[in-house]
Amino acid sequence: MKKIGRFLLGLFVLVLGLVYLSPIYIMLVNSFKNRAELYKNTLALPSSFDFKYYLDAMDKMDFLQSFFNSLLITVVSCLLIVLFSSMTAWMLVRTNDKLSKFIFMTFVATMLIPFQTLMMPLMQFMGKIRDVLGIPMLNTHGGLIFMYIGFGASMAVFLYHGFIKSIPVSLEEAALLDGCSKFGIFWRIVFPLLKPITVTVIILDVIWIWNDYLLPSLVLSDRALRTIPLSTASFFGQFTIQWNLAMAGLTLTIIPVVIFYAAAQKHIIKGVASGSVK
Repeated sequence: MKKIGRFLLGLFVLVLGLVYLSPIYIMLVNSFKNRAELYKNTLALPSSFDFKYYLDAMDKMDFLQSFFNSLLITVVSCLLIVLFSSMTAWMLVRTNDKLSKFIFMTFVATMLIPFQTLMMPLMQFMGKIRDVLGIPMLNTHGGLIFMYIGFGASMAVFLYHGFIKSIPVSLEEAALLDGCSKFGIFWRIVFPLLKPITVTVIILDVIWIWNDYLLPSLVLSDRALRTIPLSTASFFGQFTIQWNLAMAGLTLTIIPVVIFYAAAQKHIIKGVASGSVK
């Protein structure tokens, strides 16, 4: 009976895995089909694996420019989130008074607020900053990066906060006795020990920022500033949808983040567990 139970459980997991992977299969096979093949049978394999539609999709998306924009926004946002969040969490842990606890709980509470409730007031506020102070917060990569730092800081501070608690204070006290400054203690002693959780924060933020569509669609309007998710919207017209080009474009969109995730995924469980349990 145990063998039958294990077999049924394995079969269930296999079927469930195929169900979850089915959208990927549909996207891949239909990215090689012409319109007639696509509408004839969505699930069937293409008659030929021609990369013509990928080239057409890259041309229509302005893929290289969009790729550079996404890469710039993602890399800069992740680096600044790691920099500011790690320092903030360290100070909150080591201060450990009522004010620091209140600030930390505020960070945690903001994780529960849906972005959809903030997006319209946020755009109005950023528009006022542009009009009153002359700082271009809308339709600029800098403004978008600034917003990503704000939205990404809460989770990053939460993860860093839990991890830093496991670092002995005695290491910092010894460095202080040796004449190391506060800044030096953090960068030479604390930050190198944060590598597991830093990798986790980077992975989660890269996946989020690279695939994000809603915030860039609100902030960026110029074609030259578009990210890759925004550029895929060009396949969806008001009256017609170029499904084969859209499937090719979506495949191109997810390839970089899949490669990145596959290379770094072993750190996710270790980092999350370390940051949330300790």
